[in-house]
Amino acid sequence: MHELTAADCKPALHMGEGRRIVDFTMANAVASGIDRMLVATQYRPASLEDHLPRRWGHAFRNLSLRHGPTVTGTAAGYVGTAAAVAANMAEIDASGAEEVLILAGDHVYDMDFAAMIAQHRETGAAVTVAVEAVPLREASAFGVLHTDDGGRVLSFLEKPALPPHMPGDPSRALASMGIYVFSWDWLRAALLMDAMEPESSHDFGHDILPAAVSMGAAFAHRRPAGAYWRDVGTLDAFRQTALDLRDAHSPCRLPDRIARADLDPGHDGWVGHSVTISGISLMAPRSTGRWTLLDETVILPGARVETGARLTRAIVAPGTVIPSDLTVGEDPAEDARWFRVSPGGTTLITQDMLARRDARALVRPAAAMVVTR
Repeated sequence: MHELTAADCKPALHMGEGRRIVDFTMANAVASGIDRMLVATQYRPASLEDHLPRRWGHAFRNLSLRHGPTVTGTAAGYVGTAAAVAANMAEIDASGAEEVLILAGDHVYDMDFAAMIAQHRETGAAVTVAVEAVPLREASAFGVLHTDDGGRVLSFLEKPALPPHMPGDPSRALASMGIYVFSWDWLRAALLMDAMEPESSHDFGHDILPAAVSMGAAFAHRRPAGAYWRDVGTLDAFRQTALDLRDAHSPCRLPDRIARADLDPGHDGWVGHSVTISGISLMAPRSTGRWTLLDETVILPGARVETGARLTRAIVAPGTVIPSDLTVGEDPAEDARWFRVSPGGTTLITQDMLARRDARALVRPAAAMVVTR
């Protein structure tokens, strides 16, 4: 996510009006009847730790925020996803939990965790892994599970060059969503063993899940067909997800069940409050024949686009003021000189990038000196 996460961790990024990415995970948990939540924070946690108690504190019987460096007493904090759970083992023990649901906070999706937990109990698995059917040609970007017809995981391959197809469909593969239900007794023992392995990366996908697979104790859980899920891990995915969720026809159930774009007419230009504009041209108030084009573009809170700018397939970072003469998205080579252009054609614009562009524009080549005799 590059400069977009310079001040905030990914789960704290805004995703629509009044929402952050983490709200999708939290809303799914509440709707599934989960009433105890431990949030392991690490990178740039301030805005996340401010948001969660205010937005979700009332929805849980216990909402605990556990910052890595504080919990471990080291600057490195949690050194892996499994290490984050191991470091908070005493709190989980005290809860009396028989199962532990492990969730990623940087995905946008709609899911019933209760159905996954029920399947986990029915099979008696050590771990149940949520999976998504993805096109086989795209599966190399994920951890891929090979299962039998009953859902038992036969192998787990991290970003394989030749991913195995899912049962009954040679065109698709089962990708791990990074969501797990563990039987706590099994996971607790596995975490203690993993902590003693000096070569371990202390990661669920790399270290813990393979141990369960080797025992034949891992099962896959598939959501209903068509359910929305997107790992918002790149600029392209972030922008496309924001566009997907921009209106009442969102393919994903929204945490607050409201989707709207809030345009502030009190300025000569458009001011972002988690605004998404897609495929339209707008003329701002008090302008005279000057049109502002915002096409497939996401404007984040506190950003402002002055009248006359033309932005296509862009993300405008918080606090950025887009000048009226700026055109982005029509000349990729020129855009890449000043801004960050992703492999998928998304252009990220920040105030620092604009400042560097403006400073370069002020530099004039020195005049040639001609000496005559």
